[in-house]
Amino acid sequence: MPNPIAFLMLAIWPVVTWQMYRRLDPQRALIWTILAGYLLLPPLVKFDLPVIPDLDKNTIPGLMAALCIVLMLRERISLLPENPFGKALVGLYVLGPFLTVLTNTDPLIFRLTEIGGMQIYDSFAAMANQLIWLLPLFLGRKYLGNPEGMRVLMGAMIAGGLAYSIPMLIEARVSPQMNIWVYGFFQHDFFQTIRAGGYRPVVFLPHGLWVAFYTLMCLMSALIVLRVSPAEQRPKALAIALYMAFMLIVCKSAGVLAYAALFCPLLLLATPRLMLVVAGMVAAVVVAYPLLRGLHVVPLDAILDFANGFSTERAGSLRFRFENEEILLARAEERPWFGWGGFGRNFTHDPDTGEMLNIADGAWIIVLGIYGWCGYIADFWLTALPLFLLMREALLARRGEVSVVTGGMGLILGASMLDLLPNATQVPLTWLVAGALLGEAERLRHLRKARQADARRAGLHGGRARRTVI
Repeated sequence: MPNPIAFLMLAIWPVVTWQMYRRLDPQRALIWTILAGYLLLPPLVKFDLPVIPDLDKNTIPGLMAALCIVLMLRERISLLPENPFGKALVGLYVLGPFLTVLTNTDPLIFRLTEIGGMQIYDSFAAMANQLIWLLPLFLGRKYLGNPEGMRVLMGAMIAGGLAYSIPMLIEARVSPQMNIWVYGFFQHDFFQTIRAGGYRPVVFLPHGLWVAFYTLMCLMSALIVLRVSPAEQRPKALAIALYMAFMLIVCKSAGVLAYAALFCPLLLLATPRLMLVVAGMVAAVVVAYPLLRGLHVVPLDAILDFANGFSTERAGSLRFRFENEEILLARAEERPWFGWGGFGRNFTHDPDTGEMLNIADGAWIIVLGIYGWCGYIADFWLTALPLFLLMREALLARRGEVSVVTGGMGLILGASMLDLLPNATQVPLTWLVAGALLGEAERLRHLRKARQADARRAGLHGGRARRTVI
């Protein structure tokens, strides 16, 4: 059970946020409110109040940041992107749970028990929760939507990664104990932390995989900073990048090592345009993944054979995951449009006891099962939208208009989306990165439109001059 410190940390985070907005500029206050809350607040602990959404480490930082911006800075927050499709996706993301509730009022009845149907008041809390989840997207778009803002975000992630590496190294040596020492409980299955004769760190995140992916984000950020730094600062930047690569190995996660092998060379060698094209293609594959799985296009057997070449244990774990996903995908097809809703209704159950018989790891199958195709399209397309828009702008932009920082941040979001297939690692930091890229896509679009308008005016004036001479 969580100790009082866990609830105290959640309770005082609004005060921490207020102090950050008093002492820092809006960019840094936003970044550290979201990032520090994600890294430091207790996992799984929440204030579960009637009707209103759960208040936890994923919702309190974004909500408090928005309140400080509105009440302290007296600034408005735009809740809709400029792109019409983006507006529709935001509306579907927020309003979709209402339709999920309306189509799941029936109870699931078993021989010894039942799971009650969803109630109308559930929908209001769900819609409010969806809106709160998107606040980092809206705020990132407003304050970080340019190369300078994204550079500040990368610097903060690197600083957070360097600080986090200390408890990570301690846990890698003595086993994951930080959450127990500070908050009084362990947040997951301890057996899953044992890897390769040692331990993988968890610290204050839900699982070691979350720590590993954040470390990957720090490594990718460090490589981008290394590439754009002046010559005199590169030795320090190189040392930080090498240290973050070492910490990635400490995390003992094969998935993030594969992502690093795929994306890190691009960060060092590719042009910004190529980086954004690759990120957009990765996002397209992720968005289409459930359809590809349903059509049996994904070569699962070949993937298992490849994994088996590295580790029979990992291949067995992957096979178990694929088998569960196939069952849950069939379950989702029974209510394809709006899903099964919450309370475990998206799983299969024992016909007598009602006990859940499956495990869901990937965000794609979780979202598809709970909210159906409407929820999946809203969630994954909205996450991918900045990459699609940036890919278009990169192909239309002049040389030098798209920065290395933008291309690198696009690859970070692309890697984040790719990790949504095996894991549910979509967190407020993911939305903050997506918001920054969305703002940058809109900025590049304005730049392109202004350039085209100038060209039209120049052509018009030139045409009039020639007619006058004639």
